[in-house]
Amino acid sequence: MMSHVWRPLFVAAGVVVVILVLRVILVPNDFGIHERGYMYGWHRKGNEADWKNISVKYRTTEYCRQCHRDKYEDIRNSPHGSIMCENCHGPAMNHPQDPRSLEINRSRALCVRCHFKLPYSASRRGSIKGINPATHHPEVECVLCHYPHNPLRAPVKKEANQ
Repeated sequence: MMSHVWRPLFVAAGVVVVILVLRVILVPNDFGIHERGYMYGWHRKGNEADWKNISVKYRTTEYCRQCHRDKYEDIRNSPHGSIMCENCHGPAMNHPQDPRSLEINRSRALCVRCHFKLPYSASRRGSIKGINPATHHPEVECVLCHYPHNPLRAPVKKEANQ
């Protein structure tokens, strides 16, 4: 008479049991939070050495500052001061051994990632000064008029014979 209640209950209990059995079969024994708690999240204790052998892909602005102090000083107190160098130049993993590993991207698409005019100001991203790339000098690169490391400063003009 009450099979309409018991049958779904047994099905739900069966699904829970199947999930628990699959967890025991599929999840390695060394997976968990271990002695450091949730500080580093869930991981496998058995592959910590493997992760230590992976080289770091991204560096910090401090890493860039060691060789590019002039650019660091330009950007530090500018509106772009909170942006990490690698946001625009890519990961510094093989730099300086391979100087070509970092790109100097002068395309409008790079600037428009942050400076596309958004119609709302509810977020910090909406408060960034934006442009419409279709109407704001679409024929030239942004760096022709704007110095990316400090947009408040005019770009350095190159000599014609250089």
